[in-house]
Amino acid sequence: MYEAEVLPEAQRHLNRLPPAVREAALEAIHGPIADNPRHIGKPLRDELQRLWCARRDLYRIIHEIVEEDRLVLVHRVKHRRDVYRQMEYDANAC
Repeated sequence: MYEAEVLPEAQRHLNRLPPAVREAALEAIHGPIADNPRHIGKPLRDELQRLWCARRDLYRIIHEIVEEDRLVLVHRVKHRRDVYRQMEYDANAC
């Protein structure tokens, strides 16, 4: 089992979601994702290859697995149409 930590940016995203969606996302983060993060979701590719994506209805939970600390860092929780937009821009800016 891993410890799940919601980063400040992801917390802001969660706060903007409808209450039912927020609860479902938090249940996924602290439940199946924290239990076995590689079983839930898929690894991302290219510039985002250190990140994983888990689906929850129309929303995506973008997280990073820090194996040496047994930690899951949640970076984003957004609607599937919006979740990658700024991330692709940030990754290409380097």
